Amino acid sequence: MGTVAVVLLVNLAILAAIALYVVATYNRFIRLGNRTEEAWSDIEVQMKRRYNLIPNLVETVKGYAGHEKETLERVIAARNRAVSADGRPSEQAGAENMLSGALKSLFALAEAYPDLKANENFMHLAQELSEIEDHIQKARRFYNGNVRDLNTLAESFPSNLVARAFGIGTRDYFELEEGSAAREAVKVQF
Repeated sequence: MGTVAVVLLVNLAILAAIALYVVATYNRFIRLGNRTEEAWSDIEVQMKRRYNLIPNLVETVKGYAGHEKETLERVIAARNRAVSADGRPSEQAGAENMLSGALKSLFALAEAYPDLKANENFMHLAQELSEIEDHIQKARRFYNGNVRDLNTLAESFPSNLVARAFGIGTRDYFELEEGSAAREAVKVQF
């Protein structure tokens, strides 16, 4: 075999290796992107459960503390804002911060009404909300872990070249504001 043939084979092997790397990296981006989308979907499911529970909780409180109209209206307004958020993690985080703060006000209000705190329906709804909050927190950690992996791959060399070539960008984390009332789960205690 001549020198030209060897050079040609080496060049073909290098091109094949590069092509295999690009295909494997692209497929890894697709896998991580799909896992990130699935993780966001899990968060949305838990938030929807939470949104559906809140009107029942407000109605129960209204029966005992109907004159606390401002607090109840704030909870409903925060819920409606969260429901109508555009679904981007950064937009959703702002709405969730507001909703968590409003829910904390609602539970603080309940402290002033011993009959409400003893109401079986209220206790059941509060317990269910607490469980949903735990599920949201777990789903958020899973989502942020997938975003971290995807962003690391998109920003690392040489996979960043593949990302740039195919228009793959980084994703936003679903983070709550530093020092926000929403950073802690809504505490339900009686």
